[in-house]
Parts: sequence; structure tokens; C-alpha cells
Amino acid sequence: MCSYCGCSSIAVIGRFMAEHEALINATTDLRAGCHTGDQRRVEAAADRLATILHPHTHAEEVGVFALLREDPDFTEHVDRLCAEHVDLDARLAELRSGAHDRYAGFEQALRTHIDREENGLFPAAAIAFAGPEWEQVAALTPPA
Repeated sequence: MCSYCGCSSIAVIGRFMAEHEALINATTDLRAGCHTGDQRRVEAAADRLATILHPHTHAEEVGVFALLREDPDFTEHVDRLCAEHVDLDARLAELRSGAHDRYAGFEQALRTHIDREENGLFPAAAIAFAGPEWEQVAALTPPA
């Protein structure tokens, strides 16, 4: 997780980064269930992870992503990150439905996605936005 530029001191970015950490921590049970083939454990772990993932990605998309998308310099990158959100949902559903052998791909996709946000988009947003934009982001972003 990023900690070098200080963007985590921006309330909404700090929240998203904390949620990223919670997502990574929530993969532990999912990994264990997939490794042992314990379908009940996989389902429960996938459901717990989804309760973090879905509100998180929605909040990103309607807040900071929505404002960044208005800037042509960010549109393509934001669209790619939104597509990754859809892909992560699909991968998680596959694991939940029994495709336990795909766990490594899910975790790699999740970690790569988080890295793109924390070491790319979030620091760029911290530079691109002044105070008024962050007030807009805060107003658009649903509470945690």
C-alpha cells in the first residue's frame, strides 16, 4: 500500500486505502478455502469479501472516478479501472461457484488493481484536484 506521497491524508483517499487493506486481509479465508476445496468456507469468505468490495468500488466510481473522468487526461485510465472492478466481481463469482483453481489469478488481479489506484490514480488526483474538487468528491461519495 502506498504511503510515500501523502495522498492518504485526503479523507476519501485515506478511506479507500484503508478499504484496500481490508480487502487484502479478507482474501485470507478465501485463499484457505480455495486451497482446501472447502466450498462452504469459500462461499462465506467470498460473501464477506463482496460486502467490502461492492460498496468500495461503487464509492470510488461515483466520487473520485466520476470527477477524474471529466478530464480527458484521465478518462481512459478511469474507464480501465472501472472495467477492472467488473472483472474482479466476475472473478469473485467464479471462485464462489467452485472455480477454486482460479484463486491466484483473482488475488493477482486485485493486488494489481489496488496498485494502479494507490500508486497512480490517487496521487494524480491529489495533484489534479484543488479544494473545491475534493469537496465535490466528498459530497458524491457514499459514506463507508
